[in-house]
Amino acid sequence: MEIPFTSSDRASLGIEWELQLIDLHTRELSPGAVEILADICPQDAPEHPKAKHELFQSTIEIITGVCTEVSEARADLAETLKTVSDAASRRGLGIMCAGSHPITDWNDQKISPKARYHQLVEQLQWLARRLQIFGVHVHVGIRSPHKAIPIVNALTFYIPHFLALSASSPYWVGHDTGLASARTKVFEALPTAGLPYQMSGWNQFERFMQTLISAQTVESVREVWWDVRPHPDFGTVELRVCDGIPTFDEIGIVAAFAQTLVHKLDHELDRGYTLPNPRSWVVRENKWRAARFGLDAEIITDENGTTVPLRPAILDLADDLMPIARRLGCADELAQVEHLLRIGASYQRQRAVAEASGGDLTKVVDGLLDEMRTGLLVPSNHPVAGVPQPRSATSDDLAPDAVA
Repeated sequence: MEIPFTSSDRASLGIEWELQLIDLHTRELSPGAVEILADICPQDAPEHPKAKHELFQSTIEIITGVCTEVSEARADLAETLKTVSDAASRRGLGIMCAGSHPITDWNDQKISPKARYHQLVEQLQWLARRLQIFGVHVHVGIRSPHKAIPIVNALTFYIPHFLALSASSPYWVGHDTGLASARTKVFEALPTAGLPYQMSGWNQFERFMQTLISAQTVESVREVWWDVRPHPDFGTVELRVCDGIPTFDEIGIVAAFAQTLVHKLDHELDRGYTLPNPRSWVVRENKWRAARFGLDAEIITDENGTTVPLRPAILDLADDLMPIARRLGCADELAQVEHLLRIGASYQRQRAVAEASGGDLTKVVDGLLDEMRTGLLVPSNHPVAGVPQPRSATSDDLAPDAVA
């Protein structure tokens, strides 16, 4: 089976952001997507070009066009977000984003009126019905399908970095799960979701897809929901591991990491380097550690079980990528990672709000609504209790090339 690959400009950028629709009186998820999307749909168009249905009617996904810089993608999202937010406000609804909703029961969700989603629920049953989860997907353009699989393989080492920075789903149906990212574990239950299989190249990926399509497991590549995957139609490598992200500032940080890291790996292939291909059991354990402990995880760097704290590993990676970020115009966004590490990721901020309010999770919803409205991270003079200050990383803190 030959899968056509649409070549993209190197390091071009696209972002998909799954938004929650919130009843401002109950703070519960509310099924307003059908009316909102009909309201904002341009005349003589079947749908809004940058706002789409998702599985449940309480979700709207907004997407960018093809962008060159992170700031351009952010401005693109902001324009669509305002359109959606204004339409939601007219219906008494607010907008927020996190990997899960702190209190709403997934049993109460209404499926969107698209045949594709009803077919998905019929096929996957309970696994699909409980997908009350939200994420951010970042696409970065590459020019050749033969680069896609090596880059996907290499990116698996950085899954804990992206997951910990974005982790925002500590709560599930009113309970603290003890995890930084409960969304991760819910989504992994799907048969074609989770970590990508490590493949030798594009030819093996085509054979893999042929097997799935011939066996009627999937209809297309779109239904292989790996944490990192090639997207042939867009000509991108797509990072899908991130939890829902509450603020524009955090969107910028994650997008800057994705764009610069893919660009770095792409350039190394051009120079004839062989990219690292981490062992699957190391990747799986590191992902679990990030889902459980978030930024406080210690990740494995080699098959001998050597570990390093994830916080300095993230800072070390940012330092390594900063020259590329300057060339790509996203140095300011990448530099904000220090601020994020100082004040805490979303799962930490949510727990701090819950603790301050005596466990009232509606206050957590209010905090997420406020963060979406401002688009900004908490000011640096209001650190999350218990979050240590980031220290300067050393060159020994992270050695991805050592992972065989």
